[in-house]
Amino acid sequence: MENKTFCSSKDHSEINAISYCQKCEIYMCNKCEKIHSEICKNHIPYSLNKDPKNTFTGLCKISNHSSKLVYFCKDHNQLCCGLCITKIKGEGNGQHTDCNLCFIKDIKDEKKSKLGENIKKLEELSKIIDKSIKELKNIFEKINKNKEDIKINIQKIFTTIRNKINEREDELLLEVDKIYEENFFSEDIIKKGEKLPKNIKESIQQGNLINNEWDENKYGLNCLLNDCINIENNIKEIDIITESISKYNNIKSEIKYDSEKDLNELLELIKNFGVIIIGNLPKITDKFNISQNPLIVILIKYN
Repeated sequence: MENKTFCSSKDHSEINAISYCQKCEIYMCNKCEKIHSEICKNHIPYSLNKDPKNTFTGLCKISNHSSKLVYFCKDHNQLCCGLCITKIKGEGNGQHTDCNLCFIKDIKDEKKSKLGENIKKLEELSKIIDKSIKELKNIFEKINKNKEDIKINIQKIFTTIRNKINEREDELLLEVDKIYEENFFSEDIIKKGEKLPKNIKESIQQGNLINNEWDENKYGLNCLLNDCINIENNIKEIDIITESISKYNNIKSEIKYDSEKDLNELLELIKNFGVIIIGNLPKITDKFNISQNPLIVILIKYN
């Protein structure tokens, strides 16, 4: 069949066809279809879909075979035209020359009988199809719920891991502060150390003053003794500060945080953490006996 897509009317040959009349063997545009429906009321035109070659017109679909389908090939279960069965082969002709052929009227009763069998088979399938679809949906709902439950569980586990890592980070930071406070001086010692030269100078001046006035005792003995005690206390405080400074200066090793080995082991553990196990999921092919129900295959493939 020549794959026409335009109206058969010479006046409308550039207008797309929307239907085809098998009896008249013409393609019709919108205008021609209206006229045709008024004149030929008993004719039933075929509406053309987006691909006209898929519309059955009663003509052979093979290119350059604009002939009626009046033969039937039993070997290929296919309608044929005169060019399909001609003995002259080539250019698309003679494709069914060596096949078991008959006229379409001769296969009529056989196809009608087969049609009855197919209708019964479809009726049987229609009885189970609703149930099969519902069961199929239930299976997919369970599978999807199982998928979401697994994802939620994974999120919970890794949230717990992240929380524990954050807690461990805080613990280590506090431990560092504690170690430095216990083993080294605080910032206050530096501030006090900066005041040492001035304090020492003042203590020396005060000591010389007391020493020169000791015999004269102008301020009373208790004042002199109090000044002596203050100088002694200053010396103790200075000794503590200088000892701390000396202790720090004599430290030969630093506190280190070595976690490279542990980190590598942890990263490797995280990389392999968690296993997805495929259990005994229902086999749809076994559930619905797909080999005997081809319609189920279509539902599974396209739903």
